[in-house]
Amino acid sequence: MSGILGILQRDGAPVVPERFRALAESLRLTDADSQTMWTEGSIGFAHASLGTETGGADNPGVASLSGLHITADVRLDSRGQLQSALRAAGSDIPAPASDAELLLHSYAHWGTNCVEHLRGDFAFAIWDSGARTIFCARDHFGIKPFYYALFDSLFLFSNTLGVLRRHPRITSALNDSAVADFLLFGLNCDNSSTTFRDIQRLPPANTLLVSSDAAQLRRYWEVPANGRIRYARAADYVENFLAVWNPAVADRLDVNSTGVLLSGGLDSAAVAATAKAQVREKNNLALRAFTMAQQHVPADRDPHYAAMLADSLGVPLQTIATENLRPFQHWDDLAPISPEPVDDPLFASLPLAFQQIAAECRVLLSGEGADNLMHFEMWPYAADLSRRREWPRLLSELLQFAWRRPFPWRGLGVRLQSLFGRGETAPAPFPKWIAPDFAKRLDLPARWRAGQPLPSPPDPHPIHPTAHASLYLPQWTRMFELENAGVTHPTAHASLYLPQWTRMFELENAGVTKCPVEVRYPFLDLRVVEYLLAIPPFPWLFQKNILRQAMAGCVLDSVRLRPKTAFAGDPLLEQLRRSGPFGTDCASKVFRDADDARWAPEAGQYINASLLSPLHAKMSGAQVSQNARPYCFKFWLQSVQRVRYN
Repeated sequence: MSGILGILQRDGAPVVPERFRALAESLRLTDADSQTMWTEGSIGFAHASLGTETGGADNPGVASLSGLHITADVRLDSRGQLQSALRAAGSDIPAPASDAELLLHSYAHWGTNCVEHLRGDFAFAIWDSGARTIFCARDHFGIKPFYYALFDSLFLFSNTLGVLRRHPRITSALNDSAVADFLLFGLNCDNSSTTFRDIQRLPPANTLLVSSDAAQLRRYWEVPANGRIRYARAADYVENFLAVWNPAVADRLDVNSTGVLLSGGLDSAAVAATAKAQVREKNNLALRAFTMAQQHVPADRDPHYAAMLADSLGVPLQTIATENLRPFQHWDDLAPISPEPVDDPLFASLPLAFQQIAAECRVLLSGEGADNLMHFEMWPYAADLSRRREWPRLLSELLQFAWRRPFPWRGLGVRLQSLFGRGETAPAPFPKWIAPDFAKRLDLPARWRAGQPLPSPPDPHPIHPTAHASLYLPQWTRMFELENAGVTHPTAHASLYLPQWTRMFELENAGVTKCPVEVRYPFLDLRVVEYLLAIPPFPWLFQKNILRQAMAGCVLDSVRLRPKTAFAGDPLLEQLRRSGPFGTDCASKVFRDADDARWAPEAGQYINASLLSPLHAKMSGAQVSQNARPYCFKFWLQSVQRVRYN
């Protein structure tokens, strides 16, 4: 994990090293973090090593090669394959080579097409002194952040939004469209912008080529929709899944100590068991597990299963109990609570948990991604078999599916409620607390009626349409929450997306948590993604059958065969039941400074505070989520204003 920063004076003015160094200092999280800086004329790069570089030699910071200079936050997969391709092409690659050096050699050989040969998590920029251009790129799923500001005379970039805000050219002006999306839907739906008018976000799977007089944005990758893998033997599916799964986990292990976020379910259990096997082979790596336990929720059995699994694997387990926080507690202590608004009043629990994790390790593996990739749909698969006239297979698969499929009790009540216009799937009214002038200026009632705008893939997947489409969303959403609510297609019910998964990759980044911990996601390895989107849904994705079979003998059967279960309770609702309603009159009990309890004039441009409803436990989850947003925005804005940026 690294902090990166760059500047290009597009008007040719020289970079002042002292000013640039002062800006670069804000990349560091601790005094122990090393930092390098390079300037030459109108260009400057900076790099801060936050202690998690892996793969090859120590990260050289700002690396150089024949007129090329790079600053990168990068972790590459399939390093051996990339090195072989480069050496076969005549590149003189040092041994060992850092991931940043491999990126530099890739650009030297393939130019801007180098991204088509890269796999892994990355955000980087390369200065090409011959072409006088900066080439920027972000990884396929946007796991590594990349922000930039583009003016006629200046180009700035960083993987930390708060660092850019420290430059004197960046104003505090908000992006009204992003604010509107947040207040209506809980997040900025535009993947190319941020909450701040002057700062843009490089979308996932995109490159940006900047020169003194032009800027070109290009998408270099689409989620594959045409893969087709069929084997004669059933055992081959499991064997070949393990052939991509094992290296996906191995490539994400830290050289010293790795943590696993253990939820008690199958997905994180598969990560932990595979990581343990890899550590056992290498002998010199440490592995430990962390599990989040909700206080005051007796029905939450996940910590119990997590403890059983950790004990069976011989992995030390640390339980991180969610603190008994009141809404918005610690938002002033952790100012800014987040670079952009978050719609979880208990959000402080995330950086507080990462503080505990950072004391033990620098890399944390997560099981996120499995729910999306292994989302099961039978009927698109049946339709595909019909189009291909594979009649014997179609009949056989349908009969087996009918025999194995349980009666769909789950979500039946919600479906019945929706028929009568009740339940959380019924359309919610336009928020009454949005300022009338703001609503009129941006025509927000029409935006609300249209629903959350979500990107759709250019070519729908023939047999995995929902899993495929979910990889294009601007936020990461667990499929199971939608199924449990009786929803069969996520893009039709964007309002049901749980706020705690909004912008998950960026929210778990060190630029937000302020902790030197890098979260890595083995299920989002391209080898795994391509494989799971190419195999038949039935029987392999039905109840995650392929993962259950692959983990036989590795994971306790009590965990491996455990059915998917919903969350035991909503933490915010549980807190409201214990502590009572939360409204503007409660703010003084949470914030130390009485001024922080007042309604900020800036927030008044967007929100009519007199029409706010207090949050209380009798609300539904959707009602709490909607009515919490104006409070979240108000307290976020005050949290950001407590920090002097420029």
